[in-house]
Amino acid sequence: MAKKMHRLEITDTTLRDGQQSLLATRMRLEDMLPICEKLDQAGFHSLEVWGGATFDSCLRFLKEDPWERLSALRKHLKTPLQMLLRGQNLVGYKHHPDDVLNEFIKMSVFHGIDIFRVFDALNDVRNVQKAVEAVKKEGAHAQGTVVYTISPFHNNEYYVKVAKTLENMGADSICIKDMAGLLAPQPAYDLIRILKSKIKIPLQLHCHCSSGLAPMAYLRAIEAGVDVIDCAISTMAMQSSLPSTETIAVALKDTPYETAFDLELLYEISEYFKEVRKKYSEFDVSPKSSDTNVMVYQIPGGMISNFITQLSGLDALHRLPEVLVELLLVRKDFGYPPLVTPTSQIIGAQAVSNVLFGRYLLVTSEVKRYMLGYYGQPPAPVNEDVRKQIIGQEKTISCRPADLLEPGLPAARSEAIPYMEKEEDVLSVALFPETAMEFLQERLSRKTKIDFELADVNMNYYPA
Repeated sequence: MAKKMHRLEITDTTLRDGQQSLLATRMRLEDMLPICEKLDQAGFHSLEVWGGATFDSCLRFLKEDPWERLSALRKHLKTPLQMLLRGQNLVGYKHHPDDVLNEFIKMSVFHGIDIFRVFDALNDVRNVQKAVEAVKKEGAHAQGTVVYTISPFHNNEYYVKVAKTLENMGADSICIKDMAGLLAPQPAYDLIRILKSKIKIPLQLHCHCSSGLAPMAYLRAIEAGVDVIDCAISTMAMQSSLPSTETIAVALKDTPYETAFDLELLYEISEYFKEVRKKYSEFDVSPKSSDTNVMVYQIPGGMISNFITQLSGLDALHRLPEVLVELLLVRKDFGYPPLVTPTSQIIGAQAVSNVLFGRYLLVTSEVKRYMLGYYGQPPAPVNEDVRKQIIGQEKTISCRPADLLEPGLPAARSEAIPYMEKEEDVLSVALFPETAMEFLQERLSRKTKIDFELADVNMNYYPA
C-alpha cells in the first residue's frame, strides 16, 4: 500500500441531500431508522440528516414533526449529526429575526445536531455571523460555507477572502459548496490548494453530480489536501445527488489516500436503500444522465425540471431555450448571485417572466426585495437601470437585513398557543406560519377527534 499522506474523511448525505436531490425530500423516518445501526458502523466523519428542505417537507408533505425526526435519529445514531442551515434564512426562504435564529439553533443542538453547515446564498457573511455565534455559544461545530459558482467576478481570490472572513469570524471548518456541479477537476485542485495554504481550519468539499464532473473534481481535491468530502451511498448517489462513497473508496485503494471503509458493509447499506428508493418512484424523476445545460448555463439541475414544469403549465415549453438564455442575462443584472435557495427561485422565476411577458414588466415581491437589499449584498454590482425599473423611487438598504426585523417569537407563540404541545411548536410556526399551523391543528385533531377548521367556521354563527 502507498504511504499514507493524510486521512481523508467522508460525510454521508444520504438521509438529507441525497434524498432531497433524488426523491424530492419525501423519505420518511420509518425508512431511515432500520439502517441507522449500519450507518453508524460504517465510520463516516458525520451524517447529514437534517436542514435544507427537510423541515418544510416534514411539515408540508409527510405530516411528520421535524423535531421528533431529529430526536429519533439522535437516539439511533452515535456518529456526529450534521445539518444544513441557510444562514439567517435558517431552514426557510426568507430572513428571520435573531431571536428565532438563536432559539432554533439552541433547540437543534438540544435535539442532537453536532455540526451546522451555515451558508448564505449571496456569500454575504453578515447573514451567517449571528448563526456562527449562536452555534459556538451552544458548544456545537460551526462550519462556515463558501458557495461556489462561476462568473467574471468569482475567482480564487474572492473565495479565499470569503473563507478567511469566516475563519476569523470563528468558524471551526470551511466547506466549499458546489450545489450545481460546476467545479471541474483542475479548478478544484487549484482552489483547494490555495485555500489549504491560507486557512488553518479543516476544509470540506461538497459537489453534486449534475454535470458529471464531481467524482473527478473530488480526486483532484483529495490530491490537493482536502480534509473531508461529501458523498452518498451508491444507490442514492450520482445523477443530481453526490458522488458514491463506494466508488470513491475503490478509486483511492492503493493510493496514499486510501480509506478504511468496509465495502461489504457499504454494499449492505446500498442494498437497503435500493429497495427503499422503489417506494418513492413517483418522486424519482432526476435526470438519468449528466445534464449539459448545467455546464452551459451554470445552473443546478433541479432548475431545469422547475422550468419544464412551469412552462408546461403555461403551454410554453417550446420557449425553454429562450428562458435559459434569459437566465444568464438576469443573473448578470442581479450581480451574479450563486444559484442556490432562495436566489435560484428568484432568478429563475424572473427569467420565465421576462420571456413570457417582457423584460421586467412583471416582477415578484421577492425580486423587488432582492433589489432593495433585503436579501443582502450581491457578489457583484447590479444593473442600476434594471434596479431603478424594478424599485422606482424606493430607497435601498445597506445594513444587515435582519437588523430591521422585529422579534418573531412573541407573535409565533400567540398563533401557536391554542394547538401547541411543546416549545418547539412555536419555532415551527415562526419558520412556516401557515404550514406549521395546519400541521399543529391536524395533529390535535387526530388526538381529540375534533375538526378545528370546521369548529372555527361554526363559531362564526354564534354571538360572543
